[in-house]
Amino acid sequence: MLEWLNRVWRIVATAFCFSVFGLGGLMLRCLVCPVLTLMVHEPVRQQQLSQAIIHHCFRWFVALMNGVGVISYEVHGIERLQRRGLLILANHPSLIDVVFLISFIKQADCIVKEQLMRNPFMRGPIRAAGFVTNNCGAGLVDDCIRSLRSGNNLVIFPEGTRTPISGSVRLQRGAANVAVRGINNITPVHIQCSLPMLTKGVPWWKVPRRTPHFTIEVGEDIDIKPFCEAAGNEALAARKVTEHLSQKLFRGPSSVST
Repeated sequence: MLEWLNRVWRIVATAFCFSVFGLGGLMLRCLVCPVLTLMVHEPVRQQQLSQAIIHHCFRWFVALMNGVGVISYEVHGIERLQRRGLLILANHPSLIDVVFLISFIKQADCIVKEQLMRNPFMRGPIRAAGFVTNNCGAGLVDDCIRSLRSGNNLVIFPEGTRTPISGSVRLQRGAANVAVRGINNITPVHIQCSLPMLTKGVPWWKVPRRTPHFTIEVGEDIDIKPFCEAAGNEALAARKVTEHLSQKLFRGPSSVST
């Protein structure tokens, strides 16, 4: 009986959290972003302040989810994220992975789907923060490198979508191309959840039987230069980096720091 009541509560609490998230995005678009545009005229400064606001909003939202019992979590190696110009590559088991990461990272940039630019709750904050959209085609890698060189911390999920519960994981080479062409070391992050939650193809109201616990482990940087020197060309180096990432990000947390 108690387990059933807890599950019902978490369904209600999850709905509440989603509502708060949507209303928060709408408030940012309709109130915060316009005020920021009026008060700050320099585009770069506008973008930095927008990123800072989103960082703090996501940090509060993660605390809200934890506080109402929707999730619990722990982070290891978070100090490695307190730098500038990081290329952060993570696996993607849950819809809230990007919320977690941006809540830990100051001046974060990320690649967002073009469809989100048509979302009334999200398009204002996305545009204000200058997040990279995936509609750039051949210029996407250049936009990512440009973001890193400007001092942003760029979050990329090499899978391109959430990790399926079953089946093999196939990484796209876009993230590796950013690392190779930009000569950027990689900061790997492994996200593990004790029970599947907000996974691909599963509706939000199908909550796990118990509170899911997220373990987020930030590994030591992966030096990109040995891959470039050994491969001899960018295409082969990107392939080798992708193969290496498939082991680093998906074998488990212990492999991230090895």
